[in-house]
Amino acid sequence: MVKIAPSILSADFNNLERDLKTIEQAGADLLHLDVMDGHFVPNITFGYPVVKNIGKITAVPLDVHLMVESPEDYVEPFSRIKPAFITFQAEATIHPERLCRSIREAGCKAGISFNPGTPWETLRYIFDAVDMVLVMSVNPGFGGQKFIPTALEKITAIRSFIDQCGKKILIQVDGGVNAETAKAVREAGADILVAGSFVFEAEDRGAAVRMLRE
Repeated sequence: MVKIAPSILSADFNNLERDLKTIEQAGADLLHLDVMDGHFVPNITFGYPVVKNIGKITAVPLDVHLMVESPEDYVEPFSRIKPAFITFQAEATIHPERLCRSIREAGCKAGISFNPGTPWETLRYIFDAVDMVLVMSVNPGFGGQKFIPTALEKITAIRSFIDQCGKKILIQVDGGVNAETAKAVREAGADILVAGSFVFEAEDRGAAVRMLRE
């Protein structure tokens, strides 16, 4: 069954603990945390101290997405929190295989993310070091954007490659995921759906999570 990872980018930060509890009660599998530095992407979100405190008030496993320059510098501090995944942008490093292995050595699963305009074929040469591939279906930096349909082609191609090489690599999709787009994303081969506004703006967040799974 597909897993759901609500993104706290759409949460109410004035009532963050309340929102985290409702997401936990809604049955979320992961909590997606977009760490933005204002350089790799134009927006700035939060860093290690905030994520550390979030980990103290939720039992949902953390899924850290580094939308930052020099992601190598972030692995050591964030690994202290013991998130389930640490994912970095393929465009932000020249040594993705080395970075994946350092994430694993730090005790986390390693994810690599591809922007909409970035070819995914780098995965062919580093798949032994990768636990998850994140397909961005919007241009990163802001929540609430519309799904880019060409992401489906990329998801399908990655799914085919993973199945052919026989590896247990998860496919995560982030950007514009809602009740309308989730079905196509699941059918293309995604394992984990990241959703922000669709979940957090729903009156019944549990129902929203269930809709994404169905």
